[in-house]
Amino acid sequence: MIVRVLRTLALLAALLAPALAHAVQPSEILPDAKLESRARALSSELRCMVCQNQSIDDSDAPLARDLRLLVREQLVAGRSDGEIRDYLVARYGNFVLLRPPFNPGTALLWGLPFLVLIGGLLALALRARRQPGRAATADLDADEQARLDAILHEGERPPSP
Repeated sequence: MIVRVLRTLALLAALLAPALAHAVQPSEILPDAKLESRARALSSELRCMVCQNQSIDDSDAPLARDLRLLVREQLVAGRSDGEIRDYLVARYGNFVLLRPPFNPGTALLWGLPFLVLIGGLLALALRARRQPGRAATADLDADEQARLDAILHEGERPPSP
């Protein structure tokens, strides 16, 4: 029983290990723990230009590795986090940031989800206004009423005596 549980835990650990690992190679890690901590924090905020939905800290792409090395070089050179971020934004645009700032250039990016939501709600409201919950019944003239009565009573038989 215990062996079975241990095997299951080992299998789960093996399956989850790649998801928990970062792409940072041991050769990239800075000897100074404080600088490495800053490098990891910065790398987690920067988008991989190849993967696009991963940070450079999580990506195995060669460009992400180059950016991680660039961040570490800049940190060793004494630049602040803001200076490094500004340098990368100047080079790659706001797209390099996983959370781009709100400014006139990114207003559409930030506002589009709200505009789509408002547009959808307006469309639903207009549709509900045009289509009432129940369809209105049209008044039938005498001929139509007689035909309807005939159709409805066609299958009925008079009670037998």
